[in-house]
Amino acid sequence: MPGARPEQATLTRDTDLSKTAETRAVIEGMVDGLNDHRIADIGEFFADSFRWMGNFGCGTKHGLRAFQDNWQRPFQAAFSDKVCVDEARLFMGEWAAAFGRQEATHSGMFMGVPPSGKRVEIRYMDFWKVEDGKITDNWVMVDFPHVLAQLGIDVFNGEGWESFDRGEREPPHPASEGQ
Repeated sequence: MPGARPEQATLTRDTDLSKTAETRAVIEGMVDGLNDHRIADIGEFFADSFRWMGNFGCGTKHGLRAFQDNWQRPFQAAFSDKVCVDEARLFMGEWAAAFGRQEATHSGMFMGVPPSGKRVEIRYMDFWKVEDGKITDNWVMVDFPHVLAQLGIDVFNGEGWESFDRGEREPPHPASEGQ
């Protein structure tokens, strides 16, 4: 795209790298807390007013209570025997990021799908901001279409771009390509 570009990375411009170890300790403790299935006392790691901003299907939670009531409880009701496995973590000042998977048993209602007892993989990415020893912001991407596919539901009705990868359909090209 020729011309002026939007300003980039504004949230991390003034990162204080001296806070990296503190951020790491908060995130590692929080992940342990989630793996211990803590709900009532998870505020040890989150500010009361923190924001949890998820992709479509996950929603946005404003505050600790909304996170507990509208994410943790429904998630744990739908998936038991779960363990979080961060495959990679990055720390930079008051910022942290991770991607990985949760391995869990589909033991409760999930997105209208009755419990199947199947063991599923729930892939995710998290980006956190830690201030004064607490998580204040959490941007999240959870791959619910992948979870639903494991439960026999194709949310893309066969139109997912994986069909390009398998050679089943020809990918479209932009009209301006090659001009």
